[in-house]
Amino acid sequence: MKRILFLSALYILLCLNTIQAQKNNPINLPDSIYSGKQGKFHVQSVAVDKENGFAYFSFTDKLVKTDLTGKLIGSVTGLVGHLGDIDFDPESNKIYSSLEYKQDAIGKGISKKLGVDNTDNVGFYIAIFDASKIVKPDMDAEKDEVLQTVYLREVVDDHLATVKMKGQEITHRFACSGIDGTTLAPGIGKDKNTKKYLYVAYGIYGDTTRNDNDHQVILQYDISNWDQYGETLYQNNLHQSGPEKPLEKYFVKTGNTTYGIQNLAYDEYTGNFFAAVYKGKKSEFPNYSLFVIDRHKKPKKKKIKSDDKMIKVKTLSLLNAGLKDDKTQIRGWDFDWGTTGLHSLGDGLFYISHNKKTNDGLQETTIHKYKWIGDEETAFEKIN
Repeated sequence: MKRILFLSALYILLCLNTIQAQKNNPINLPDSIYSGKQGKFHVQSVAVDKENGFAYFSFTDKLVKTDLTGKLIGSVTGLVGHLGDIDFDPESNKIYSSLEYKQDAIGKGISKKLGVDNTDNVGFYIAIFDASKIVKPDMDAEKDEVLQTVYLREVVDDHLATVKMKGQEITHRFACSGIDGTTLAPGIGKDKNTKKYLYVAYGIYGDTTRNDNDHQVILQYDISNWDQYGETLYQNNLHQSGPEKPLEKYFVKTGNTTYGIQNLAYDEYTGNFFAAVYKGKKSEFPNYSLFVIDRHKKPKKKKIKSDDKMIKVKTLSLLNAGLKDDKTQIRGWDFDWGTTGLHSLGDGLFYISHNKKTNDGLQETTIHKYKWIGDEETAFEKIN
């Protein structure tokens, strides 16, 4: 009996040591991962499960899962909306993504490419994929019980709202086109707070005639009780199960951008948010393509213009680094990549997507490893 107890204790100790060794020596991440050819829609975002060795790619109408060599493991298909930025939560083994159903040029363009009717439905959701259930190609988003969705009422309300600008009625409060950037991160201005929240960035129309679209809008949600909201996705009958309001609503002065934050990534190494955007077209702004939001600084209460009046909001600060526009005091970088995938790996390293369209009209990407530099001229430096 003593021998059996000794061997059992030894076995448990060896298991614990193995688990600790895996944590101390994570999977060696390659310098690049190729997604394979994935259809007509370009890649929107990437995320990596470092502990288990998987990569995830959002290709607008589907989610693709590969191993770290790029070998296809599985995919979730059948989406007729816009699947955007994704983030992976290692604690729950879930993937969080923005998901849009709307009637603007983007929504109609997706419907046309897919050859489906563009209905009058408008809905903005967080799509929550169970990564462990993605085990084969072409799993059905509605039927295979791999996906739950949560409705974001705040976004729908702003998108459908009518406001005034110089006395004229215009649509979309804050020029809200929907949502795209998503990331999981601790509270803002609370370095000792380890609880993670979900941050969701608005897509923002790049209308150069508007005076109310020069801030990025970021919603903060406490997702600890979201099991009560999550429902199966039925795209012909969109549900409205979700929180009444976000926990917080933040604004960041960047100058107008084209469709807002495309990829939002929390970087644990610096403790900041990285935001990749399509450049804006207003000549009064520097129109950078990359911004870093200083998460360490507490939000400030300021007034901004909306609906022909000044309203009180909570604003966030850009990092005091990079290029600086003397006129607007806005800081950022000109960086060629990141809008189709920007994922923090820790230790100052990132995977950044280099997307392209092949000669046969299909979309693909290779994610490359970069090191964060963050000086006045250089944002990232490619490794190899």
